[in-house]
Amino acid sequence: MICSTGMSTEDEIMDSIHVLQDLGAQYVLLHCNSTYPAPFKDINLRYIEHLKKSGGCLVGYSGHERGYLVALAAVSLGAKVIEKHFTLDREMEGNDHKVSLLPGEFREMVDGIRQIEESLGNKNFRQITQGELMNRETLGKSLLINRDLKLGEIITSDMVDIRSPGKGLPPYFKEKLIGKSAKRDFKKGDFFYKSDIADDVIEFKKKFIFSRPWGLPVRYHDLEQILSKVEMDLVEFHFSYKDLKVEISEYIKKPLNTDFVVHCPELFENDHLLDLCTEDEDYRKRSLIEIQKVIDITRRLKDFFPNSNKKPFIVTNVGGFSLNKPLDTTIREKLYKNLSRSLNDLDSEGVEIIPQTMPPFPWLFGGQRYHNLFLSAEEIVEFCKRHSIRICLDVSHSKLACNHYHWSFSKFVEQVSPYVAHLHIVDAKGVDGEGLQIGEGEIDFHMLSNILREKAPKASFIPEIWQGHKNNGEGFLISLTR
Repeated sequence: MICSTGMSTEDEIMDSIHVLQDLGAQYVLLHCNSTYPAPFKDINLRYIEHLKKSGGCLVGYSGHERGYLVALAAVSLGAKVIEKHFTLDREMEGNDHKVSLLPGEFREMVDGIRQIEESLGNKNFRQITQGELMNRETLGKSLLINRDLKLGEIITSDMVDIRSPGKGLPPYFKEKLIGKSAKRDFKKGDFFYKSDIADDVIEFKKKFIFSRPWGLPVRYHDLEQILSKVEMDLVEFHFSYKDLKVEISEYIKKPLNTDFVVHCPELFENDHLLDLCTEDEDYRKRSLIEIQKVIDITRRLKDFFPNSNKKPFIVTNVGGFSLNKPLDTTIREKLYKNLSRSLNDLDSEGVEIIPQTMPPFPWLFGGQRYHNLFLSAEEIVEFCKRHSIRICLDVSHSKLACNHYHWSFSKFVEQVSPYVAHLHIVDAKGVDGEGLQIGEGEIDFHMLSNILREKAPKASFIPEIWQGHKNNGEGFLISLTR
């Protein structure tokens, strides 16, 4: 039962609550000022909180004021039901029409309510979001060393500087750092990390045994160091667009006996986000030029990996994102067709482009956007079948998509596994908490491993922990032990 409190006194409202409670009724109380239009000064929205406490029930708001902003404010105060009049023409006869919403305004109100509901969150302790973590690294500051230092030497205050970016130990840890013995050799400009102030030193094995080919993410500058720490079957180059301009032989001095995978950059010069699916033909052609550079570099890299006996994978975020809302099925179908056309336009001889499964809410340009393609298992399977293509299953991305759309993650993995060539193994939480360390999210890795062992036994993998490359790949190595 929905009960409006308009034109009622406090005593009448309390008496009505007692009657409803004695009858065992299920009811919602709506705060209301029954004047047309209701003056803003008379609405007294804070009464909603009192009504909720007194009624011991869900509460709402029945509004007769102009516009819909008061209704939005009521939601933020706990209203679960909103009553607003709507009309097709405010010039029609009757008081209600003058203060009613037009259909388009009603739609705007509902959209606003949904945004407020999503933004209200909870009263739990504050947690830094994934987007904030990314911006914190860019905009924050860290402790770093201003000279070379040997293992075992004492760290003194004059050795430590505070500079951007925020990729290392935050400045407020400086007092804990001073006086510590160096747990590793430092070069001038190296960042300090939490492991530098920890009491225990983490020791990693030189060799890990898995039932499938595996490796670690690398950049040119840390390739040699990562390979010296642990034996692996492959490396996955995570390129920035600037890496495409360097001379490979400056970083790879001799042939390597591992295999390799390339992760295509998502961002290119002048803030160009790769999008092979877009309806904007000029933008699509620019994206084709950029990914062709990646393909050419990948073919050149084969010369440095003589033991590689297969086409190297190029893991690609193919595009199809939107800025303000998810795209409907009709538009997604067009984007998949554009992707097919783009793949046919490329000279991909000697490489295998594998689209990566995506999260629902990517972080692009410091803010959250919407992904639309390679989210649904059904769409992924259909595209793979139709075009004889394989994918990179990013289990974190796909877990987030399943959480958001209320899909079964185990069923998702079972459906797409036959088309998986390569895996990014990493934990996830909620709808946008990607890149988490293994065991710190919601993924059931026992279930995941059982399905993959049966349906994708030959797929290779890397751990893709966010910022796992820091401190000589410490985050990646920790994940392998779990």
